[in-house]
Amino acid sequence: MIDPRGPRFAAAITTVVLAIVLLTGSAWLLAAQTVVFALGAFVGLNRSPYAAIFRRVVRPRLAPPTELESTGPPRFAQGVGFAFGVIGTLALALGASTIGLVAVGLALGAAFLNAAFGFCLGCEIYLLGRRLLPARARSVVPAAAAGPVVAEEVAA
Repeated sequence: MIDPRGPRFAAAITTVVLAIVLLTGSAWLLAAQTVVFALGAFVGLNRSPYAAIFRRVVRPRLAPPTELESTGPPRFAQGVGFAFGVIGTLALALGASTIGLVAVGLALGAAFLNAAFGFCLGCEIYLLGRRLLPARARSVVPAAAAGPVVAEEVAA
């Protein structure tokens, strides 16, 4: 379980980074953001550099969270961001700037929705998938995809 303000803070930083990528077309900066997405999706939300900033700088200045959320939906959202980041990075590096910038724009839109309005598009897609999958597949797939819940993730 995590503090839902952590992923929203990370989305705000991601929004700024992706806006800079959109303006500059920097494949290197997008590659760095893609690494951040990979850490959140595959290693754990608490391993992201943005979570570390939130945990050390922002959260101590806030009241305790009134609610906690599962790590599965935000980790899935980070995986979606990772996919768009890989596509965008490869496209920009190979000179297909239109494809790369469209991928960045889509990721930027999703990050902005979360940062500005608290609407996590990737999380909603995750929850929709949970509802649409048969019950048997639901009990196997998401638990494996979400990975183990680590006590440190509560601080993220």
